[in-house]
Amino acid sequence: MAKRPHAPTSSSRRRRRKPSSLWSRLGPGLITGAADDDPSGVATYSQAGAQFGPDMLWTVVLTYPLMVAVQMISARIGRVTGSGLAAAMGKVLPRQLVGLLVALLFIANTVNIGADIAAMGAAAQLVTGWNQKVFTVAFALASLGLQLFVPYHRYVHFLKWLTLALFAYVGVIFTVHIDWPQVLTRAVVPQLKLTPAALTVIVAVFGTTISPYLFFWQSSEEVEELEANHEHDLLHTSPAKAKRELTRIRWDTFVGMAFSNLIAFFIILTTAVTLHAAGKTNIQTSADAAMALRPIAGPIAFHLFSLGIIGTGLLAVPVLAGSAAYAVAESWDWKMGLEHEPWEAPGFYAVIAGAMLLAIGVVFSPLDPIKALFWSAVLNGVISVPIMAGMMIVGSRRHEMGRFAATLWQRVFGWAATAVMAAAVIAMFAFGEAS
Repeated sequence: MAKRPHAPTSSSRRRRRKPSSLWSRLGPGLITGAADDDPSGVATYSQAGAQFGPDMLWTVVLTYPLMVAVQMISARIGRVTGSGLAAAMGKVLPRQLVGLLVALLFIANTVNIGADIAAMGAAAQLVTGWNQKVFTVAFALASLGLQLFVPYHRYVHFLKWLTLALFAYVGVIFTVHIDWPQVLTRAVVPQLKLTPAALTVIVAVFGTTISPYLFFWQSSEEVEELEANHEHDLLHTSPAKAKRELTRIRWDTFVGMAFSNLIAFFIILTTAVTLHAAGKTNIQTSADAAMALRPIAGPIAFHLFSLGIIGTGLLAVPVLAGSAAYAVAESWDWKMGLEHEPWEAPGFYAVIAGAMLLAIGVVFSPLDPIKALFWSAVLNGVISVPIMAGMMIVGSRRHEMGRFAATLWQRVFGWAATAVMAAAVIAMFAFGEAS
């Protein structure tokens, strides 16, 4: 990976102050966790709740420690080595394989962005009654403009405040009656028959919760933090400072992933106690879920759910585009980073612009968005296994990580997460052949 300059350039206006509060110290982990609940994820969680009621709540409880371990290792790699995940994987996997995985990641992310901006446009149309396609294009161009022209140290604060939009899904709960003892019981002891339909939804929830683009984003954002503070890595710093940074990563990731899974929990719960209870189990998109809520839970729940789709989309789309750009730029040793001006890192920003424009093309193409989203999930599931395996190898090797190699519990849960995703891939192919 090419070293990025630390001397002031024309992007010196993008410098920022070091964190001074708990909120400001929550960054890559919080944003990564919130971005996991994108409109496509909302659709998956809504399907789980609508079809199976509270019996799918256990999935987000189970995935929490697995998600924490994987994301913490990806963040640790970025902060310790000063290199993003694609560069780190290049040290343990063949370059051609890394290039193939990055290309597939770009394709999957582009389709996912298209599905997300389409969902945002549909949600905006439900609330306002205006043209969906106009909203879709407007959201895409607004997101692209933010990434191209807003300094990262301001942009990251915008993203962090957008995470609060996800509390809309928590707010919906207060508009309906909940049998909390039953909910807590089902979250720990599910009463679920493992039918092909149930297994498919379980695979979808796992694949939505543990996604490759999140690994690349959090790792690269730790590198961004280093550059913003004119630092290189933790291998060449004092033990005390390294300990502080690893502690920050640990808490940032614990909080971010808890936030992610808490919101997922409430989305499943909301649709379980409303749509499932009313017999509305055929939910295909997040907009379908919002529309179905209106006659059952009332206009307040409908508006909260719809606004949550828009807010989380504005948060997730830049993460999807940015993670693809980081991966491609690292693979080709391009200058990269959201702290740079577009003309300072043209290849990096070209990938972001290309992903966004291609995503708009996906929305307006005759391609079935539901099928496109399914195949992007399949791609994510397939590429996640070698990515996670490579990440676990790098994170565990003292040759790359020095004294900051992954801890025992991180290795145990990280490899467990890799095994879960491998099982998910096998299940996807098995169901594909069966159907």
